[in-house]
Amino acid sequence: MGANQPDRLSALQAEVDQMKEAVASHAVVDQAIGMVVALGRVTPGEGWEVLRDVSQHTNIKLRNIAELILIWGRRGDIPPDVRAELEDALDRYGPTQVPGSSEE
Repeated sequence: MGANQPDRLSALQAEVDQMKEAVASHAVVDQAIGMVVALGRVTPGEGWEVLRDVSQHTNIKLRNIAELILIWGRRGDIPPDVRAELEDALDRYGPTQVPGSSEE
């Protein structure tokens, strides 16, 4: 049974790494939902739906959409296709356009 110890340790380390990644991913998504809630004046549930819709319509993983939204919050830039889908989703779920939109 001692020969299996390194394999067991390796499997446990891989599981810990997966858990750390999941927690980090969850935090990124939660922060992006918070931005969508604040900027789009939607509920947290609607914020989740907005992220999901943008992810589906752009064919970009939801976590990556969340990361793009957080980068946008820090630097003010977001890919035009993601901005357009974000505006469309907010039109479906919320009352306002994305701040800084070129369409006034």
